[in-house]
Amino acid sequence: MRVSTITVTQHVAAPDGLVWDLLADVAGRREWLSTAGAVEALTPPPFAVGTRWRETHRMPDGEQVAEEYRVDECVPGRRFVITSPGDGAAYRTSYTITPVTSGRHLGETLVTVAQHGHAEGRRARLLEVVLGGLAVRTAEGALRQELADLAAAAARRRDDPGAPAA
Repeated sequence: MRVSTITVTQHVAAPDGLVWDLLADVAGRREWLSTAGAVEALTPPPFAVGTRWRETHRMPDGEQVAEEYRVDECVPGRRFVITSPGDGAAYRTSYTITPVTSGRHLGETLVTVAQHGHAEGRRARLLEVVLGGLAVRTAEGALRQELADLAAAAARRRDDPGAPAA
């Protein structure tokens, strides 16, 4: 079984607490995440180990895909790890929120997302061999879009705390 790892980092021109609040607001994801359709919280707040939700995403080809997520690790304000038993693949994704403490971006935030995925089942492994590079590039593009959406929402909230994330 081959494991693919994708890591992306985004500078966010907003304080780490605001970034955390956006990421930890499961019900609010639809407001700022451009690829999200329906978001259904399966557990009540607060965001912590055991939090679960189902989210529908629009794929690059227009297809709608529903995935369920579970928080497996959580250090409030700093890091969380979610898992998703996708269709034919399983994913483990970590989000790390790092406040910038010096330099010209003082008071802003770096967000790093690392996704580890592997194919499950015979058909999935065959597709991994045939489409492996394309699948990795598609997943990387999706993570980059998520972080760009997050940065834009955080900037809107930073500039107008009462404004919606979208």
